[in-house]
Amino acid sequence: MLAKLVTREQATECVRDGVRLMYGGFGTIGSPALLIDTILEKGVRDLTLIGIDAGYPQVGIGKLISHGRVRKLMTTHIGSNPEAGQQMMDGRLQVTFCPQGIFAEKIRAGGVGIPGIVVDAQMWGEATEGGEAVVFGGKPCWMEPALTADVGIVYAKQADTYGNLIYDKSARNLNPLVAMAADITIAEVEEIVPAGELDPEKIVTPGIFVDYMVNRSGGGNG
Repeated sequence: MLAKLVTREQATECVRDGVRLMYGGFGTIGSPALLIDTILEKGVRDLTLIGIDAGYPQVGIGKLISHGRVRKLMTTHIGSNPEAGQQMMDGRLQVTFCPQGIFAEKIRAGGVGIPGIVVDAQMWGEATEGGEAVVFGGKPCWMEPALTADVGIVYAKQADTYGNLIYDKSARNLNPLVAMAADITIAEVEEIVPAGELDPEKIVTPGIFVDYMVNRSGGGNG
C-alpha cells in the first residue's frame, strides 16, 4: 500500500519560498481551501501562482495574494479580487493574463509532455513570455509554451488509498489538468476509501499523478 495519506503540514513541506504553485478551483468551487490555509500559515513568500483566477480577497487562493505572499500570477482574470488589481497597479504583483481556453490547454500540454501549443496570432495578439512567432497552415501564429509547476494543489470529492481521484460536478474545473502538470501533486479530499472501492468508470485522475493526499474532514491526519 502506498503511503500517500499524510497530514497537511507534511504534505506542504515541498511548498517553499519562490516555488511555482499551480492550483485548481474557480472562485471557491473546487478550491483546496485547507491546503491554501496551511501554505499561508507556513509564511512562504515570493510565490508564482498559476491558476484560472485570483479568487476573492480573503477566501481561498486570494488569501495568499492579500497577505503579500505572491510575486507573480499567471491567470485568466482577477476581477473578483480587487486586492490583486491594486497590487498589479502598484507594481507589487506581476500579472500575466491568458484567455481561459488557451490557458487550460497550455496546462494540459504541460501535463502530457507537449512543449507548447500553436495559437492563431490574429486571435491571440502578442506572445507571452517564452512564446515565439511561427507560420502554421500559411497563417501567422504564436507557439505558446506549455505550463508546468513545481507543486500543484487540487481538490477532489473522493479518493482511494492509491490516490485515484473523483471530482464533484463543476468542482472538477481545472483540477484534473493541474494534477497532471505539477512535479508534485497534493490532493485535498473529502472522503478517502480503501483501494478497489471506487467505480473505475468515475475515476478522472489516476493515482499515478498524485503524490500526497490530505483528508479535509480529518484536518489532514486521516
